[in-house]
This record gives sequence, C-alpha cells and structure tokens, in this order.
Amino acid sequence: MSASLSRPPRVGVWLIGARGSVATTVVAGCAAVTAGLHPPTGLVTETPAFADSGLPTLSSLVFGGHDTTDCPLPKRAEQLAAGGVLPAGLPAAVASELGDADAEIRPGGPAPGDTRSDHRLIGEFAADIRDFVRRRGLARAVVVNVASTEPAATGSELPPSSLYAAAALRAGCPYVNFTPSTGLHHPALLPVAESSGLPYAGRDGKTGQTLLRSVLGPMFTQRALAVRAWSGTNLLGGGDGAALADPAAAEAKNAGKERVLADTLGTTPEGGVHIDDVPALGDWKTAWDHVAFDGFLGTRMILQTIWQGCDSALAAPLVLDLARLAARAHEAGLSGPLSELAFFFKDPVGEAPSALAEQHAQLERFARRLSVGGGAGAGGAGEGSGETGERQTPGTRRDHTTRSGEEAG
Repeated sequence: MSASLSRPPRVGVWLIGARGSVATTVVAGCAAVTAGLHPPTGLVTETPAFADSGLPTLSSLVFGGHDTTDCPLPKRAEQLAAGGVLPAGLPAAVASELGDADAEIRPGGPAPGDTRSDHRLIGEFAADIRDFVRRRGLARAVVVNVASTEPAATGSELPPSSLYAAAALRAGCPYVNFTPSTGLHHPALLPVAESSGLPYAGRDGKTGQTLLRSVLGPMFTQRALAVRAWSGTNLLGGGDGAALADPAAAEAKNAGKERVLADTLGTTPEGGVHIDDVPALGDWKTAWDHVAFDGFLGTRMILQTIWQGCDSALAAPLVLDLARLAARAHEAGLSGPLSELAFFFKDPVGEAPSALAEQHAQLERFARRLSVGGGAGAGGAGEGSGETGERQTPGTRRDHTTRSGEEAG
C-alpha cells in the first residue's frame, strides 16, 4: 500500500480567536507533541482509555480559524515563550507549523463600524470554513471557540460567538464552545442546532478553580459535612483578564463556577466569585477559595485552597481532546449535544452529572462507545467528505429583526 493510501484522513480544527494565547498554545503544542519534542502531558485522549476509540491522530490535525487581530502566530508564540507560557526555543522549533496555521486564519468580525448584516457575516464565515476544508482535502473540520469571553447576550441580536456558531452549522461542522459566551445557547440557534444533524459540545472549559470545585463539592456531600459559605477570588491578566474586567463578561464566567457548587452540594452556599484583572500576571492566574463548613456537633471549620496556573497550558490540551472527540463523534454519525463531554466543561450541554468522578466515568464509557466496532449509532450526522454540507441557520438584521430558520449564505 502506498504512503498516500495509508495516511490517516486529515481533520481540520477551525479556531475562533485563532491568534490568541490559547489557540497559539494549541497549535504549537500539537506540533511539539507530534514531533516528539514533549510528552502529551494533560491530554486526556492520549491515555489508555482512548487507545481504541478511533480518534484522529494529532499528526492529522490541520489548523485554521478566524480572528480580528493581525499578530502572526509565530510572533505570538515568541511573546508567549518570553512570558514562560511556551518553552524557550519551541517557537523556532515549530515555526513551520505555526506559519502554516497562520496562513489559514481569516478576518473575523464584526469589527467596529462593520455594516455587514448578521446574515452576510454568517455566510462569509461559513464560506471561509468550507474553503479551508476543500483546499486542504480534509475529511471534516471541527469549529472550536477559544475567543475572549463576551458579555451575556440580550435581546434578539446574535452576538459574535453566535455568528460563528451559526457559521459552523452552516458549513456542516461539529461545534465546541470552550468559552462562557453565548454561542449556540442563543434562542434563535438552539432549535437549528438540534435539527442540524451535527454533534456539538460546551460550554466554558473547566481548567482550574471550577475543576477543583467539582471534586471538593461532592467530597463535602459524601462526608455529610454542611457547607455554610464558599467564596472565591481570581487574579488574572492577559486578554482574558482584560475581557473579564467587564462586569457583564465576568457575570457570564462566574455563573458556571457557582452552578457547579449548587449542583454538587444540593444547595447554594453563601459567597460568590470575584475576578480581578492584574495585567502584570499575563497569562498566569491565581484562584483562591475559602470554604466555611460545619462538622460533627456543629464544630466550625475552614478549608482554603490556592490554585496557581497558566491558563493557556491548562486549556490547550483540552481543546485538542475536544476537537478529536467531536471529530470522531461526527465520523461515527452522532448528533446533538455531546453530554458525555461534560468532564471538560463548567456548564455542559445536555443532561450530565456535575461531580468530576462521575463525569470521568461517563467519558470513559463514551470512549468505549466510539471504539471501532463499539456500536456508536447514527444520530443524523452524515460521514464527512472533502466538502462539508450546507445547513440551515438563522440570520439577524442589525435592526434586531430576527430571521429564524433562514438559510445563511
């Protein structure tokens, strides 16, 4: 068999926010692991449970995306290396892969003063994705939103995250929302997503503080300890810190953190989460939690935790995991909300447990379901081809007149 015939099908990963810190770390990290420069630390899909799941290989992934900034990926990688996010020397070692991905990034929107209608923006974004799939000879592509958090949507107008989500459906691509932004959760898009025949997952990647809460919350419940109050503070910089300085964006982010506690504790404790933008921290963040709880005979006690980590390094392997899982689900003919991927999210779609251990067990069952011959049933999503299909998506006029169900293109 020739090398061309034995080569695995190539799969596209179309990143919204493709020149940001997370996206740059995704591209550089995938290249580094593929080349054997670094081990796949943090990649859940590289653990033995997924060995037979038929996931696309890391070497088969091809990157592109949308962004409104123009800083090239090689330059952004150098900045991240200078800040200690990427290993020194890695940007030079994977310069070719970074340049290849950067060449596939298209202008996003809407930019300030942009007069294009939502209908037109969705159509143009979808055309970019379809062109990417066609030119690169891809079996399929997965759209993943890793852009900065936007304020919660109000009214009928589609926010940028929903425009990109609608474009993903229009291009016939599985969609993953790694952010707390609206995306497919907009009322105009939910019925379209459900009838699209495509798998989708989200929202808001669970990388640090909420990951820890999803472990500690069940612990208190299982030990019959009464949590009286649970307060948290986040200090972070970079683009996410700047975006979350907007109270509306911070509110969208905190909703998922607090929902995990309510779900795992069975009640909503006193306290909340506070986010501070500290530009000097760059891509690094510190999350502090203060838990007041009662023990036997009402003895009052305190648990405090401190999580210090690098957002991009925590998020990037999960983005690769999700892209591979969504692509495999699409290949297997699955459609609708992938609640089995709740392990990765603060606010997962579909019905799913909130405790991390239960979510992980559910994920491993999903891995077995995806295994070759494992019985993954068709749910309406067709096999991918070199050309993604066209889907029905709504458009929204800038005068706030919703056009639900209208084909965008």
